[in-house]
Amino acid sequence: MDMFEQQAEEFKLEEAPLAARMRPTTFSDFVGQEHLIGPGRVLRKAIESGKIPSLILWGPPGSGKTTLARIISEVTESHFEAISAVSAGVADLRRIIEGANDRRKNINQKTILFIDEIHRFNKAQQDAVLPHVEDGTITLIGATTENPSFEVVSPLLSRSQVMALNPLTDDEIQLILTRALKDKIRGLGVFNVELNEDAMKHLITVSNNDARAALNALELATLATPPDERGRRIITLATIEDAVQHRALRYDKDADAHYDTISALHKSMRGSDPDAAIYWLARMLEAGEDPLYIARRLVRFASEDVGMADPMALVIAMSAQQAVHFIGMPEGNLALAEAAVYLATAPKSNSLYEAYSRVQAEMRESSQETVPLHLRNAVTPLMEQQGYGQGYKYAHDHPGHFVEQEYLPPARRGQRYYTPSDQGYERTVLDRLRTWWRDFGKPTESQGTEE
Repeated sequence: MDMFEQQAEEFKLEEAPLAARMRPTTFSDFVGQEHLIGPGRVLRKAIESGKIPSLILWGPPGSGKTTLARIISEVTESHFEAISAVSAGVADLRRIIEGANDRRKNINQKTILFIDEIHRFNKAQQDAVLPHVEDGTITLIGATTENPSFEVVSPLLSRSQVMALNPLTDDEIQLILTRALKDKIRGLGVFNVELNEDAMKHLITVSNNDARAALNALELATLATPPDERGRRIITLATIEDAVQHRALRYDKDADAHYDTISALHKSMRGSDPDAAIYWLARMLEAGEDPLYIARRLVRFASEDVGMADPMALVIAMSAQQAVHFIGMPEGNLALAEAAVYLATAPKSNSLYEAYSRVQAEMRESSQETVPLHLRNAVTPLMEQQGYGQGYKYAHDHPGHFVEQEYLPPARRGQRYYTPSDQGYERTVLDRLRTWWRDFGKPTESQGTEE
């Protein structure tokens, strides 16, 4: 690079957004993704050896996909060509391939083709890349926020290693912001910025694990804050709220508000109030609560407070968890809202919770009973001689696919743990059990259940 090219690069850097200026150029500066590029990891070793396969980097926005691709290019001393699948076409690919061929023949230099949002390339465009990946003309690094299994054609996927990047943690976002505040060359160090604790927390929360969004919001807030008489730019919570257009909610994920609010959600659903349920759900989501934490609580509620009164409750709750995992946030918020409203309006029963608690208490307080012989499988002649399986009645051989038989250990004979309620589907279960009990002369009343 000659003097004029260097000056042009420096000018571009000065004009670039903070996120671009702060982009790490070495592994030592890169934050996050230790499971992929931490010291001693296979990918890190491959990169440092200069021999890397084509890669598909799959991760959320702002997790470091583009930065990692550029670092790989630097470490392997490869020529770097970057295109966006949103705007590039086959003609751009041909131009890059021609240049890659020339470099390979003339100076024996590898070319890395980085395709951002590769999932937006159609099948024909992806197929156009394939032969050049196969013959080694280029090393492909594709970046995508979508599941490559569905968005990248199978031949290209089979010739690439898929690397899943994790969302950056709050601590990692804070480290990146702190570096930008202190860096006087590429960052905001020359502005003498002071970011108070509330402002930092809110910026981290609304960044949604996206380092690029966090840095660019920080830069906007800095430029909008005039220096005081001592030359300091003190950025407050109000300034950050204005910069990101998102008001901070009074909620601390690590303190009492976290437990108080999830308790309010749980009790609102138990009390069959869908309006309160969706309110407390939104309070948590909009304040930055982990959506999968909420999904786990909904799944627990479906079994504990709805249970057999509506067995579909567990299906709905698990579907919401899968939806959040599949499409992420903020799109997943409606799946959680649907589940919360369904659970709030479902018939309620804690019979399963009570039944398991009774068994759990017995496990702690009494000795473990052996399995009765007639319930054991005789898988060897010796076991058959010892009486394994003898006297067992096969239910399907009997009318109604039911036969009177003792399934509990002798010391637990006649014990009832599960007490169906008369709510929702569980009323059907109760009626069925009563029919079986009546046919075989057993008491038709289970513990705590009235006609």
